[in-house]
Amino acid sequence: MTAIPPIFISHGAPTLAIEDAPAREFLQGLAKSLPRPRAILAVSAHWETAEPTVNAVAVNETIHDFHGFPEEYYRLEYPAPGSPLLAGEVDELLGDAGFKCRVDEERGLDHGAWVPLMLAYPDAHLPVVQLSIQTALGPTHHYHVGRALEPLTREDVLIMGSGSFTHDLSFLRSGSGRPDSRGAEEPEWVKSFAEWMDQAILEDRIGDLLAYRKLAPYAERNHPTEEHLLPLFVALGAAGENPRPEHLHSSVTYDVLRMDAYKFNPAFEPNW
Repeated sequence: MTAIPPIFISHGAPTLAIEDAPAREFLQGLAKSLPRPRAILAVSAHWETAEPTVNAVAVNETIHDFHGFPEEYYRLEYPAPGSPLLAGEVDELLGDAGFKCRVDEERGLDHGAWVPLMLAYPDAHLPVVQLSIQTALGPTHHYHVGRALEPLTREDVLIMGSGSFTHDLSFLRSGSGRPDSRGAEEPEWVKSFAEWMDQAILEDRIGDLLAYRKLAPYAERNHPTEEHLLPLFVALGAAGENPRPEHLHSSVTYDVLRMDAYKFNPAFEPNW
């Protein structure tokens, strides 16, 4: 039996689409480290709804859901095809697991989805479907959403959680931080949180991860709100029982945003 391992990536700011940074270089080479999927299910921090919602469109609109950037960013387009068929599979799997799922026949891809996909799969030929998150429902809800979607990994679907390993925007709003923090040492409150999370992920300490808000150092400082970490739990759940996590990338952008990425190899799979 084979499966495409779910992944979690940190998508950073929209500037990642153009500006040089280690995370941009990583994403440009990401596709080479994965089996080629027939389709991608993107779970982005930037689509928040009260109930799980999946988009079902023929062609994805590129949503420029940001303000105050140079004009060149608003000219970027990623017209990946959608897949109403895959959207229907997502709807059915979530329904079978007891989740009420909605289907959106208009929405396209926000920058949490299209920026990393533009770097990893620049030809925009693969069908992409996006699934929303429910920030108020927390990690356990999203882990079980992922568990419900696990059959898709055995149907050549890449499940990509897209968020940010750390996400304190108050630091950025102060005017601090550089897009390329290459070689910089992040503050202790960022480093200690990321190290705790990394160890818990690699040791497959699911219970601790679900309770990270109470257990991880500086959890609320790094994530004043949870939306940018929740896609990680969907990817983790989609790997099934006893996954073999793999740390794919670690870097810092804007001095405090950790850009870590993980692959969650299913337990029954040989090493990719």
